[in-house]
Amino acid sequence: MMSWSDKLAGRMPETLAREIDQYQQQIELKKQGKVDDKLFQEARLRRGSYGQRYDNGQRHDGIAQRDLPFQRKELRKGPETLWDAPGMQRIKLTFGGFTPEQMEVHADIAEEYSDAIVHITTRQDTQLHYVHIEDTPDLMRRLATVGITSREACGNSVRNVTACPKAGCCGGEVFDVSPYAIACARFLMGHRDAQDFGRKFKVAFSGCPDQGCAYTGFHDLGFVAATRPGPEGTLRRGFAVYVGGGLGPVPYQASLLAEFVPEDEIFPVSQAICRIYGRHGEKKNRGRARIKFLVAAWGIEKFRAEVEAERRKIPQDDAWTSWLDDVPAWSEQPSRPGAALAADAGDAAFRDWRATNVKPQKHNGYVIATVKLPLGDITSWQLRQLADISRKFNNGHCRTTVEQNIVMRWVSEGDLPELYRELQRVGLAASGANTIEDVVSCPGTDTCKLGIASSRGLAATLSEIMKQRAASLDPAVRALRIHTSGCFNSCSQHQIADLGFYGVSRKVDNATVPHFRVVLGARRDHNAREFGQTFGPVPSKRVPEFIDRLTEQFLAERQGDESFPDYIQRIGKKGVKPLLDELGQVPPRSIDRTLYSDWRDPREFNISDIGIGECAGAVVSTTEFDLQAAEQMHYEAQVHLDEGDFRKADDTAYAAMVLAAKGLVYHENQDVPIQPDTIVAEFRVRYHDSGRFHDPKAPTKFAEYLFRRHDDRDRTYSVEAARRVLEETQHFVEAAYSCYARITERPANAATETAPAATENA
Repeated sequence: MMSWSDKLAGRMPETLAREIDQYQQQIELKKQGKVDDKLFQEARLRRGSYGQRYDNGQRHDGIAQRDLPFQRKELRKGPETLWDAPGMQRIKLTFGGFTPEQMEVHADIAEEYSDAIVHITTRQDTQLHYVHIEDTPDLMRRLATVGITSREACGNSVRNVTACPKAGCCGGEVFDVSPYAIACARFLMGHRDAQDFGRKFKVAFSGCPDQGCAYTGFHDLGFVAATRPGPEGTLRRGFAVYVGGGLGPVPYQASLLAEFVPEDEIFPVSQAICRIYGRHGEKKNRGRARIKFLVAAWGIEKFRAEVEAERRKIPQDDAWTSWLDDVPAWSEQPSRPGAALAADAGDAAFRDWRATNVKPQKHNGYVIATVKLPLGDITSWQLRQLADISRKFNNGHCRTTVEQNIVMRWVSEGDLPELYRELQRVGLAASGANTIEDVVSCPGTDTCKLGIASSRGLAATLSEIMKQRAASLDPAVRALRIHTSGCFNSCSQHQIADLGFYGVSRKVDNATVPHFRVVLGARRDHNAREFGQTFGPVPSKRVPEFIDRLTEQFLAERQGDESFPDYIQRIGKKGVKPLLDELGQVPPRSIDRTLYSDWRDPREFNISDIGIGECAGAVVSTTEFDLQAAEQMHYEAQVHLDEGDFRKADDTAYAAMVLAAKGLVYHENQDVPIQPDTIVAEFRVRYHDSGRFHDPKAPTKFAEYLFRRHDDRDRTYSVEAARRVLEETQHFVEAAYSCYARITERPANAATETAPAATENA
């Protein structure tokens, strides 16, 4: 039988074909034991191939499946030589560009190598799950024939370059950033100065400074379109350049590196930034290896000076400007003439879809239509149908979005009723795009090894609830956005949601109960100018009630046309705490077991029954008291910050970390003097140096939050420093809870009822 390598010979770019051949050779050598595990791991990650959680072969949660037009394909059987189970393949789509031909290849490989479902991510990529690693070279070859690569989709590399999905069609943009994003992706991919990073590096392009589409504010490197007067009355194109943003457990706002960098300088500046990051960024401690930590440690002035000095050293490279010749030639042409829509067109369902899913384009007679995807999923059959629909209605000009949808650009407004009917036929005409119904979610415990709680299960439930209530929702509530993450790592970007949630756990009645910590009131405009505030946890099963109660409170108490972020900022932690306290109460299992399981999973969550003993019982109550008191102290620190006393907030947050550490230390030795120096020293020896504090829920960096703040004897207090230590304290206390639950579990040989672990190290 002819191999795909032979079938596709001459149809792939030579460079991509050679890279894939080399990758396949690495797989074969790994099978023979001739490649080091660590080296192979980085090799496959840089090709976008991940391991994944694999729980009984079930990925989907039921509600999303009912929204799909046919049954999920039987998972393909295959050899398991390198992984215990199939994994995940991530595929890069530069700025989210998705042509009909690329859709069709995705549909084919999803059916043949995966479960016939393509998932859209929050960085405009696609992902396939349950892929056998032996199949990935052929999968990559087939993608290469339509101009797609998975190279550097993962690993310590420059990830997919994202951009506003409306670029080129938005009436408020300075200019179309699409060709710049493409050129940047090509320039940085595989560049010798972008290969020695300690962690990943994310780049985004935005066409305007005031909207919330590309979110350059939380990227490692962000470009915002700008112009300056040029010769003879012309406008010179360039970009405001931002650096050092990031989400993760503690989000950092990107800092302005330069107000204006001419277009012919953005690549040498990018190269200089990559060199500085590669040379001075953390390598050993992955928890501190992102560029945001380097920028924060140096300060933007020093970082800027280093970049400027490095820029002067870099030898001239024709690749810096050769791509500029392609910019004027960049264009998209519609398939049909633009036309107005009849005033009485369509029924009520069409009008609702048009109101939420359709936005005007800057070109007269054309609109942008959003195809809303449940949880970012689309089936192979639907994707093939969408490819044909796109050819017919908008000449194939589609892009994925960070909200996990697909937008169709250059749709003639007069064609909307016919387009809607076609989308209805294939199950893709759901209304509510970019509203409270359109919940963004990471994979969570479905497939992610780091997932703590079922973010997809929660998201599916919330989507269904809000869809049923859409007609009766107040417009101010329907316009809100919900993001759910399975853990603190921000894959759903919960810090930029009106209502954000990320998975944590609590130990109650000798069992682990799934919770979601609440993040409220982000401001997405101006490229994510303000992250949401972090509040306390809510049991997973009570999140829908929390949303109902909080939005009712908002409508009852808002002042005039006060926005939700303004309302949250006004009432602060004190205004939300009573609701969190009420809903946070978890009854014993003997009274009500409802809260002890997660969404879409009838099994009890991560059961770890503890043997009862007098000594252990006494210590348990003392330690739990300290941990709860530390959480309360963290809340008090947040209130101090709300009231403007950032110094007191900073010191109180630090005291909360010491108290949580004391709780763990006293679990083993209650004779340790209650002094910060002694407590921290004991904690370091007993938990950090021994490695017992570190598991997937509590990386090394969380312990280092305590050490760094404790050692800062000449601290410079500021609002920003207080905010960061508050975020760090929250994660340290969560990690202490997790550590305590782990060390008090019954030994492995004890007779217990068991359930799959909530999380696993990647």
